[in-house]
Amino acid sequence: MRCWRPIAARSDCDKEAPVAGHSKYKNIMYRKGAQDKKRSAMFSKLSREITVAARMGLPDPEMNARLRAAVLAAKAQSMPKDNIQRSIDKASGGEGENYEEIRYEGFGPGGVALIVEALTDNRNRTATNVRTIFSKNGGNLGAGGSVSHGFERMGLIEYGPGAGDADTVLEAAIEAGAEDVESDEDGHQIWTALDQLHEVQRALEPMLGEPDGAKLAWKPSTEIEVRGDDASSLMKLIDALDDDDDIQTVWGNYDVPEEELERL
Repeated sequence: MRCWRPIAARSDCDKEAPVAGHSKYKNIMYRKGAQDKKRSAMFSKLSREITVAARMGLPDPEMNARLRAAVLAAKAQSMPKDNIQRSIDKASGGEGENYEEIRYEGFGPGGVALIVEALTDNRNRTATNVRTIFSKNGGNLGAGGSVSHGFERMGLIEYGPGAGDADTVLEAAIEAGAEDVESDEDGHQIWTALDQLHEVQRALEPMLGEPDGAKLAWKPSTEIEVRGDDASSLMKLIDALDDDDDIQTVWGNYDVPEEELERL
């Protein structure tokens, strides 16, 4: 049984049933097994986000919400403290490249809608790479706004399974003012209003501890179930996007059933 309704609309019956399935909304770089295979590339992307966040505000995570989120994400992937501090210091000292934030939108196999977020120091290079990756893997890069209308911009707080069972996390989320919760064997995704992300995060920490991540995310209004060759092609497309150094996150409205993931 899946519980997809906002927490305000859930009944006691809903709360008793943990959500089945997989964590569709997680960035592809956080999928199982990816940490070890792509650790160096992951650290580079995390470092880039930390530097950009520190440049956009104060170099203190307690005073800079985006930087705090970036540091949390880095810690969740076991990035050494020295690396984190070095990335912050780079921003404070005005070192390194100046990165531009760009969002790409397009369609993948099976009609899946994808939103790709990048940090780049060369807009032309990144645009060419993204367009090529889409075309080589059964996708089609669209114009700005072509798919984002089917998503809602929200805050996303992620906890591992060790934070507690589905009931415990749901109750904490309700008390903290979250809007929705999804729990499965991989952990918990707590959704918040766009402007309530860090307020809810701070309210949750005394109850559940420090989260694995807290960030702005794209939540699809509807989902497309993808199977067979389309599922295989879609995963190859997302993996190829993730392999590009400039790509930070990939969001989609796909739902690949567990048995399909196991087959892949």
